[in-house]
Amino acid sequence: MSHSILIVEDDRDLLDYLRNALLEKNYRVSAAGNGMKALKIIEKAAPDMVLLDMGLPDINGEDLCRQIKKLYPQVIIMFLTAQDASPHIVHAFDIGADDYITKPFIIDEVLARIRARLRQDTKITKAVLKIADLTLNTETYEVKRNGTIISLTPKEFKLLEYLMINKNRVLNREQILSRIWEYHYDIESRVVDMYIGMLRKKIDNDHKKKLIQSIRGFGYMLQE
Repeated sequence: MSHSILIVEDDRDLLDYLRNALLEKNYRVSAAGNGMKALKIIEKAAPDMVLLDMGLPDINGEDLCRQIKKLYPQVIIMFLTAQDASPHIVHAFDIGADDYITKPFIIDEVLARIRARLRQDTKITKAVLKIADLTLNTETYEVKRNGTIISLTPKEFKLLEYLMINKNRVLNREQILSRIWEYHYDIESRVVDMYIGMLRKKIDNDHKKKLIQSIRGFGYMLQE
């Protein structure tokens, strides 16, 4: 089955241009001219990828990116925007974007990046996440290390799932707080350190190979 892509773009001409280009490549395409419509589409059926304009008329593209990643962390988000300054690009990746292309763009480059991202994503089994001898089943909520079942609380499970979806990628405390604790401002960032510590005791303590890595000054990463 072909991959599904949602285009979120308020420029009607550009939206139609992108949709036609993707349809020619046999992708399943849906489109939204604003953030609210995009959320309604995603809540019904999560696409494999979202092409997201940063300057939408209702919901800020950055806020929409956060909401999508909160609902479906596995959805690939590629920003298409005229904002080409380095701080904007860095911030986009910090809030969960997977790729960033500035306007005006060459459509062949966009299509090439889409192929690369979706090809990378198909290597991940969505029901069962795996790194080294650690597995997490998103349907049965079973976690195993070297075949031994590990009992986790719901919050620990959600944190481990987020780390595994983003394996080999450094996640800072703000990103983790926004995904796991949904930006509750009464939650301090040190709660992340506390939960990482509890996960380490269950995941790593009895094993020579340590999977949960601390990256000083940046955050945490699950790395084989």
